[in-house]
Amino acid sequence: MTLIAIGSLKGSPGATTLALGLASRWPTGYRPVVVECDPAGGDLVARFRLALEPGLVSLAAAARRTESSDLLWQHTQQLPGELRVVAGPPGADQAHAALTQLMGASVEQSALGRAAAPAGAVIVADCGRIDPHSPVLPLVRGADDLLLLMRARDDALAHAASKVDVLSQWSRRPSFVLVGDGYRSQEVSRELGFDVLAHLPEDPRGAAVLRGVGRRRSALVRSELGKALAVLAVRLVDKAAAEPRSEAAASEAGVA
Repeated sequence: MTLIAIGSLKGSPGATTLALGLASRWPTGYRPVVVECDPAGGDLVARFRLALEPGLVSLAAAARRTESSDLLWQHTQQLPGELRVVAGPPGADQAHAALTQLMGASVEQSALGRAAAPAGAVIVADCGRIDPHSPVLPLVRGADDLLLLMRARDDALAHAASKVDVLSQWSRRPSFVLVGDGYRSQEVSRELGFDVLAHLPEDPRGAAVLRGVGRRRSALVRSELGKALAVLAVRLVDKAAAEPRSEAAASEAGVA
């Protein structure tokens, strides 16, 4: 299983759109699914006119009764383009309760982790705004990668800079994804001390598909946003493949 957590430090400037786009453009040979883990409530039900169930609430209820390795997939719905999603409830109270039920002391111990364990699964978790009191912190800490989305502007950069000290406590591998005009990736990385894995373009047409307005997946594939997301997905796959070898090499060299 690969777990990618997506969130923001202030507001939620397109985290759901990023999660959907990244999963949609993931390389073939994997089984991607978007799980809406925003404690403030989900957007997918309204955005794509989905049913309330199956979804996050039904998954949390079922997880109390079974540890089936196929459990997560039983509570997905399919979007246009065949992407599977576990939709969160629109209300914050329900979302918070379901997430609290699904989380454990670690991802491996959590109901969500057990339900998503099969090899080849790629879980893209939309965590919304992340703060020290978020019920999804165990998921964030256990993620293979934490992608923090922010605008490439002064106000967003200043807010992120104020959180730098806690980022390493939240994740082993926090990285930033920038969107829109403003500072360049190298400038942001140098200022914050963390990698910037992608700088996404402002692309209303490509984003429309991910907001439930456009229905043709080919429109996303051809768009500048879709191309940038495909590059990001491949970068994450390559990064995950390289890290075990790097750790083994460090161990052999007596570094780790």
